[in-house]
Amino acid sequence: MKRLAPLLATIGLVATSVPLLTATQAAAAQIPGYMRQQPDWHRCSPDRPVTYECATLKVPLDYRHPQGRMLDLAISRIKTENPGKRRGVLLFNPGGPGASGLFRPLDLNTRIPKDVRDQYDLIGFDPRGVGKSSPISCGLNPDEGGLGGAYRPETFPSDVAWARSVADKCREKSGDVIPHITTRNTARDLDVVRAALGERKISYLSYSYGTYLGAVYSQMFPQRTDRFVLDSGVDPQRVWRGMIQVWATEAEPAFARWTRWAAERSDRYGLGTTPEEVSATFWALVARADRDPIVQDGQKITGDYLRSEPSLFFSPYGASAVIKHLKSLAENGPGQADGDAPDLKQLLAGSRPSEPNAAAPNAAAPNASAPGAAAADSGGDGMAVYWSVVCGDTDTWPRDPDQYARDAARDKAKYPLYGDFASNIKPCAFWQRPVEPATPMKTRADVLTVQNEWDSQTPLVSGQGLHKALKGSRMVLALGGEKHGVYLSDPASCADATVNTYLATGRLPAADVTCQDPPPFP
Repeated sequence: MKRLAPLLATIGLVATSVPLLTATQAAAAQIPGYMRQQPDWHRCSPDRPVTYECATLKVPLDYRHPQGRMLDLAISRIKTENPGKRRGVLLFNPGGPGASGLFRPLDLNTRIPKDVRDQYDLIGFDPRGVGKSSPISCGLNPDEGGLGGAYRPETFPSDVAWARSVADKCREKSGDVIPHITTRNTARDLDVVRAALGERKISYLSYSYGTYLGAVYSQMFPQRTDRFVLDSGVDPQRVWRGMIQVWATEAEPAFARWTRWAAERSDRYGLGTTPEEVSATFWALVARADRDPIVQDGQKITGDYLRSEPSLFFSPYGASAVIKHLKSLAENGPGQADGDAPDLKQLLAGSRPSEPNAAAPNAAAPNASAPGAAAADSGGDGMAVYWSVVCGDTDTWPRDPDQYARDAARDKAKYPLYGDFASNIKPCAFWQRPVEPATPMKTRADVLTVQNEWDSQTPLVSGQGLHKALKGSRMVLALGGEKHGVYLSDPASCADATVNTYLATGRLPAADVTCQDPPPFP
């Protein structure tokens, strides 16, 4: 100890000569580097307005290991033209999972009312795995896309093989990244964006899947949550198998509404004079198409294909036009069909739950992509992101293929329109176990939820479930509304005024708001 004394004294002398760090410096030193980034803004493209700027941030692949591999996170912005009225930033997510949001500020910039628009820099982003944010792929061929087909005992083995093949290909192609493409990690990415923009809080406008992302953010970062609009809600209690199954349960009342509507207009559509007759006409067409497919523009339309379009029946006008035309095709052949033919390719393919940006008759709001969307506007493989999220967010997916067979057979009987499609086996049966559990909805969230009564992709019960899960939220319900996505989807929407007031003032309605939209059909 005597020999060490001079050394210890020297160390002590040096230590006391170093000035103490300030509290601010000490706190800053504890903030991870990825939370201290400065965006390098530049013009996104020569063919885009100079005000539309882009940048790329770095985010951890695995937030449990922040010093490890990093992913690119592409962001964009259009700043307010009135800095004196600026409140902060408004982030936007169009849905998916798997939809790109990078270019969305361009559209929002022309649609949001000026008194709201002036308050925000509009911020777009591609979620991790999408577009320009380190896109992932499963290397799937066209036959492996979509959400799976109808359940039949004789074809179920091939359904199992499809589900297993998709899971195996995803694991082989992007297995090191896929476990971290989750809603919780995307919410963490949003907070990195917030920090990079120098904001204490963020405001947020979202549709469809984006509502669940916003709900998760509000629970993980409640002190960072400002004015949140969650439009066309995903029920947190249904993620994610239940969100596919809800298309089956809610297609049945929509179908019944359509049969009543068409029966009242039997002189125009000729599908039956009572709801029962209209229903019988449809199911006879399904049976006939299964025996002898209907040919439309070279495409064979089977009965299973007709049943795979439950969203069609959320628009009585669109459904009546399609079924009338297909009935004429089946009875008279392609050359003899009636002349009042709708654009079937748009009506059928556009309204499929497995496609994004649902077209007429129940078109989505600007930029809204349904949960289940394969996001045609995203880079990489939209279905890779879709399965990564719906399989990786929760560990509630059954692992026994036989359970899917039992569930599909049961639901085909209970919900004949779409029940077996919804409950049939999915790749999640063979997916790796999630890295972390789903987010419980326990923290108060003073946010605004918005819903159309006849939304096919996130049906009313789903929107109501989101509202119920988020204590402190208010809900705006547009009775009669049919589109997937409410705000900015229709100038006549009765919900827009409430949303605009909330975004402009931050004041939620004193109680839930129910309003009436004008009829969406002629």
